[in-house]
Amino acid sequence: MSWIERDRMIMAAIEALNDKNGSNKSSISKQIEATYGNLPPAHTTLLTHHLNRMKAAGQLVFTKNNYLKPDPNSPVRRGRGRPPKPKTPLPPGAIPLPPRPRGRPPKSQDPTASPPPPKPKAATTTATLSGKKRGRPPKAATAGVTQPPPPAAGGAPRGRGRPPKVKPAVTAPNE
Repeated sequence: MSWIERDRMIMAAIEALNDKNGSNKSSISKQIEATYGNLPPAHTTLLTHHLNRMKAAGQLVFTKNNYLKPDPNSPVRRGRGRPPKPKTPLPPGAIPLPPRPRGRPPKSQDPTASPPPPKPKAATTTATLSGKKRGRPPKAATAGVTQPPPPAAGGAPRGRGRPPKVKPAVTAPNE
């Protein structure tokens, strides 16, 4: 059974029920089952899908859990968002241009002009215009021996991390 036939069945069921407030999904399903007899096991799923699709297309209006045919005098319901610009019709005999490709268009090249000379590649190890190399300067090279940092003013070498908080000594009150 095609989707067009299902849409006709749904519309016929809503017309046959002829309720001014519309018909809910279960009454539409019972009407179709009474009219057409044997239905596939997935009838309720298909009915839900087709009702949602017809509602989105504007063939049915959904109010208070009921489906009804739209009023022919009511204004056409617009979709969400800004409406598209109206297209200007082409004059007769004109061939429409193919759509533009996505992305930035390539640079135009003159076929008579000679190709530009290749740019010299900048060496990454050479200095830039300011005379300095880019990035962090390398560490001073040593002969493979790491030297410990000079001792602190107190005389003992410092350990790693944040030093512990020094608590002031509490003196006993004098009597």
